[in-house]
Amino acid sequence: MTKHALDAPQFFLTAPAACPYLPGRKERKVFTHLVGERAGDMNDVLTQGGFRRSQNIAYRPACEACRACISVRIPVAAFTTSGSQRRVLKANSDVSSAMHKAEPTTEQYSIFRAYLDARHFGGGMSDMSVLDYAMMIEDSHVDSRVVEYRKPVAPGETGGRRGGDLIGVALTDVLKDGLSMVYSFFEPMETRRSLGTFMILDHVERARAMNLPYVYLGYWVNGSPKMDYKVRFTPIELLTEKGWRRFSGEETARASGTHGPGL
Repeated sequence: MTKHALDAPQFFLTAPAACPYLPGRKERKVFTHLVGERAGDMNDVLTQGGFRRSQNIAYRPACEACRACISVRIPVAAFTTSGSQRRVLKANSDVSSAMHKAEPTTEQYSIFRAYLDARHFGGGMSDMSVLDYAMMIEDSHVDSRVVEYRKPVAPGETGGRRGGDLIGVALTDVLKDGLSMVYSFFEPMETRRSLGTFMILDHVERARAMNLPYVYLGYWVNGSPKMDYKVRFTPIELLTEKGWRRFSGEETARASGTHGPGL
């Protein structure tokens, strides 16, 4: 087999399965493998085209009768915080964050397990073992990092290897044009902090500091209340049939019939 054949991506289609977001619907995905020397470049191009990464797989919804899943990203230069988002920043003013190599730890897995049990019990990831978690973090041929969020060290305590108690983690890909939040999770008992929102706001500031224009948030699923938080970051860009277009919060409802270009 030639090197060209090895580098050329091949796309596959999954069989229909129950949709995890919209009851009574079926989902299908088109996917390809992100391996080899060109994996990073492929991840850049495919993310811009509406794909998401899971380990060494890039996938995108390919449902026959549904276009509810819409890729969204935050344009960093235009983004401004709302009043509620500023309150989230204030509530987490004591939290420190640091970007590390994509290496799993038992401390991360403890938070991951608590998050799944509290937020996604019975879901597709709920039975993931510590080895499964390690694969999720490490099985990558692209520039992937882990961002950890920690409370300050309590008086009289020395803290762990990286500081105070861990309360949030984001697995993040560094792209040529932005940061892609692959998966994030947090301590479910820290409800007052709105850590999911805080981690996105932190990624916006990280992208700004790295001179990267976008933060990719994955899919907004129109009709799924648990995904509505993604369009509260405004302005927001949605991938439509005419490419990426910018919308305000009010405009996203009118844009819900749009979807990314077909393969």
